[in-house]
Amino acid sequence: MFENLRSAFSNVAKSFSEKELSEKDINNILQQLEISLLESDVATEVIDSLKSDLKKSLIGTKVDKHEIESLVKKSLIDSISVLFDATGKIDILEKISAKKKLQEPYVILFVGINGTGKTTTLAKLAHMLQQAKFSVVVAAADTYRAGAIEQLTEHTNRLNLKIIAQNYGADPAAVAKDAVLHAKSNKIDCVLIDTAGRMQTSKNLMDQIAKITKVVNPDLKLFVGDSLAGNDTVNQAREFYQHVKFDGAILTKSDADARGGAALSIVKVTNTPILFVGVGQGYKDLKPFDKELFIETVFGVKPESYGTETKIQHMEQPVTKIQNESLVQTQAKKQEIKPTESFEKISENEDPFEGIKTEDINNYVEQFGVSPPENDTQARELAAKIKEWIANGRPKSEKNIQDDSNELNNDIPKPKKKRSFFGKLRK
Repeated sequence: MFENLRSAFSNVAKSFSEKELSEKDINNILQQLEISLLESDVATEVIDSLKSDLKKSLIGTKVDKHEIESLVKKSLIDSISVLFDATGKIDILEKISAKKKLQEPYVILFVGINGTGKTTTLAKLAHMLQQAKFSVVVAAADTYRAGAIEQLTEHTNRLNLKIIAQNYGADPAAVAKDAVLHAKSNKIDCVLIDTAGRMQTSKNLMDQIAKITKVVNPDLKLFVGDSLAGNDTVNQAREFYQHVKFDGAILTKSDADARGGAALSIVKVTNTPILFVGVGQGYKDLKPFDKELFIETVFGVKPESYGTETKIQHMEQPVTKIQNESLVQTQAKKQEIKPTESFEKISENEDPFEGIKTEDINNYVEQFGVSPPENDTQARELAAKIKEWIANGRPKSEKNIQDDSNELNNDIPKPKKKRSFFGKLRK
């Protein structure tokens, strides 16, 4: 999936890694990016936005030449992630549940031109709703295309669903209204309305969809587009959105899409989310759109993890003299996150060593040469000191620091003696 789009972004990132960050070079490479994205069916609105964000992040930036490629990828990932996030999310199942509590059917209207897989997508969503234990009725409001009613009837027979249909040439709005009334009277959870799909430039088609919308007032309007149609799908989405103001989109045949630009473009030009993608012919082959998966497919990395850490490796230098303070700080930084416990006072009724690992007790006692406490007061004081020592990152004692210094200078490993008297501390 999305080989062309992945190649376009990868090439521009590599190009920057071979150039100085001058404005002239940036403009030249951004022009190459624009051509590659146009070939991947990315809309000009998206291209302009990506170029602008990328240019802002690069001009005047001081960065190591070897890190430019990573910086470019991160900038592109951030821009695309923001683009998808700006549209928000629609949880269809949650919305159907909310409407069901009001004892009202949730009405979904499907729009799009013929040949995009609109009717099959409707059947796939019906199957998904069935799996979620919702009842469904289907309205055959495409009363113009030959075979449209028979095709939808075949799907409903396979899925064991009720279909509301009239003769060809009937008023589509009337069919949709009948389906909604049937759902209300029979307490059915969801109504799915199939519509005619002549070319989006047909004024009659748009008027009919506007009439259906006015008559049944659908809760959700979904545009169904063919991923493989590229810029045609984007133009269809733009046209339908101007007339219908749909709430979200479904892209079919995404598993065969080598370009990947349709999803980006539709989101940008309509400011609505991609809700599902079709990835096969079966009823189960309708998957929720996943922004993270899209970015990972295009860039080969997860968006939440890429570019969040600077990977810099430092060569270890031989130590000839160790200052106590610096070694203590180094040891503290290597330890786990400090606990946030209070060490001011430990109650007389609780075990003072509760929550302290036996290993920490033994290490502290060994390093600082502490004798076992002889009474409860000494035990509480020792426990408080150990907890404070843990919070400070378990720094080594001055004696151990000097021992480490000697070991590093002499290059002779020094075995550590372990003695455990945890049992004595617990008494």
